[in-house]
Amino acid sequence: MQNLEFKNKHILSTGDLSRRELLVILDTAERMEGCVKEQGICPLLDRSLIAMLFLEPSTRTRLSFEAAALRLGARTISVSEAGSSSVAKGETLADTIRVVAGYADCIVLRQPRQGQAAAAAGLIRIPLINAGDGAGQHPTQALLDLYTIRRELGTLDSLKVALVGDLKYGRTVHSLFYALLPFGPQFIFCAPRELEMPGHIMEHAAENRLPVSRTEQLEDALGADVIYMTRIQKERFTDQAEYERLKDSYVLSRALIERVNKDILIMHPLPRVNEISGDVDGLARAAYFRQAHNGMYVRMALLALVLGADIP
Repeated sequence: MQNLEFKNKHILSTGDLSRRELLVILDTAERMEGCVKEQGICPLLDRSLIAMLFLEPSTRTRLSFEAAALRLGARTISVSEAGSSSVAKGETLADTIRVVAGYADCIVLRQPRQGQAAAAAGLIRIPLINAGDGAGQHPTQALLDLYTIRRELGTLDSLKVALVGDLKYGRTVHSLFYALLPFGPQFIFCAPRELEMPGHIMEHAAENRLPVSRTEQLEDALGADVIYMTRIQKERFTDQAEYERLKDSYVLSRALIERVNKDILIMHPLPRVNEISGDVDGLARAAYFRQAHNGMYVRMALLALVLGADIP
């Protein structure tokens, strides 16, 4: 079955995707998971070449995209850091993208400047998937987050979701906010005053009369169905003294969870630093490693959809 509405579609922001499109992606990811578990590979893209252009550090996103491509039978070419590309010589991202588009059928791009993924997509005719653009969007992370929530809780509708930590610079929480909107969520935003959600998200919430509460207390966030922890991102700070002051603002411990809400689903986009104690890992509701593993199936689904694969 070909889903031609996605063929050659750029995946730039979760805000661009309707509820129906989100569910198509999640349902396709379920098929990919079943195929991998039954057969090991799903050779739907055995004639495709995918360029992995990572100009910012990455472990999970890059490796899961590469694994996804290989599980689909595709071949990959890659740049794993900015220093190994001609960007280090002063080449513009626009020129790099134009060149790479001549080699591949799809580009997966991570780079550190907000908005540049969309700018790059406007230059090429092959599909581009945004794998993170600075403090902007990280749509594939949000999609795997949705997939994880649905698998763990059985639904995406009418959930109360607490987003905790670096909400100002955290592209994962920005993307998840927009991805959840079609499902009627309630939000708790928990952050230090210096790292609160950007104005455009708060304005969007107000304009759409979304139920949002704000707090600086981690315990208040534990009243949700899902708590989504994030690290304070050292690489986004220009003032390192401010980072040192804020870096350990929130630490989620097993004792706190068991005292306040032992049924809460615990998620994190990883990597974590100190914000989730190691003793949380053994809890049945600690989903962050399963969450990371789900990334491969979601990214398989996206690659198959944008390249027009005949999906069983």
